[in-house]
Amino acid sequence: MPVRPFHFDDLSDVAALHRRVGWPMRSEAGWRWMAAAPGQAETGAPLGLVLIGDDDRPTAFLGNMVRRFRRGDETLYGATGHSIIVPPEARGGSRFLIDTFMAQRGLFARYTFNANARSAPLYGRHGLSPWPQETAGLKLSWVVDPVACVMAKALRWGVDRSPILARSIGERLTNPRVDRGHAVEWPEGIAPVTDFSDSSAYGVFWEELLSEPRLMADRSPETLRWLMADPDAPRPPLALGFLREGRITGFALALVTKGDIVQVPSLEILDLQALEAEEAAIPALARALIVAAPRLGAAKVRLQMVSPNVLDRLGSVAKPARREGGWGHCHALFEGVAPDDWSPTPFDGDYPVCLRPAPKRA
Repeated sequence: MPVRPFHFDDLSDVAALHRRVGWPMRSEAGWRWMAAAPGQAETGAPLGLVLIGDDDRPTAFLGNMVRRFRRGDETLYGATGHSIIVPPEARGGSRFLIDTFMAQRGLFARYTFNANARSAPLYGRHGLSPWPQETAGLKLSWVVDPVACVMAKALRWGVDRSPILARSIGERLTNPRVDRGHAVEWPEGIAPVTDFSDSSAYGVFWEELLSEPRLMADRSPETLRWLMADPDAPRPPLALGFLREGRITGFALALVTKGDIVQVPSLEILDLQALEAEEAAIPALARALIVAAPRLGAAKVRLQMVSPNVLDRLGSVAKPARREGGWGHCHALFEGVAPDDWSPTPFDGDYPVCLRPAPKRA
């Protein structure tokens, strides 16, 4: 089956594939924004791969997001696959798409941290292994509105059994607080971060992170400015800093999402970072987001990619969390030995660009 890079001329066909599975569809402006991402722009890597049918039009799709990584002064690149869509008429096409994705050169890693239960078994056939081994199947969630979550389960039961209901029900369980901005009284020592200029307090924090001997996805002010400018997003992510004597020593990024029309709004923790010597930041930031979630319109808080290091640093905050997942949503193949100095968060994967934001209320 022929595979080629995704082109902007394929937008309507790729959007139709996303529509068939109920996933968010990017506009042309959104795809051009994706192409401008640090890492993608520097390598010139394709935004995705398409399987071509008999009529020379895309019949299946696999997204390809190349991320820039830093280890001190060293720059590396890794690719995360995302949004694999192979309809029944293209059955078997996933093998050709993933093989082409895996054949990319100049990358220290090819990985996914967001495989669903259906696609997860595919990756082992292509040389990827569950990674990090200890937490590759772990997601954490904290329920803050159990009534809304029970209602969501009831709605899911109904729409799964009635196609007519699924087509007519419309967006449910929306919350007006989602669009009231981030007017939350944060605990002392935690404050929103809005300045991502190179010389900002966040810029200083990034330079301090870079001085530590570890591998991490690029979180430079340049990357954060890019992320905050998503033209398809109804609102930017919430950025929080943990402050010690006026310095940012820890950082969190979160977004209110809504997976589909009957899911509850969820506050997704996209990133939790702190200087190695700052033990208080990660649990304090996570706790602050959990407490603030109802004010932000969320019924639960989720951390969908958990490294052993972050799990350890969360400490007691992780104990009451529900353990979700279990099918192994994190897989990776490395050039050489798996890096023991990489402690990824959802930020390192496709979560910041692929989650469905909670829609604006009419």
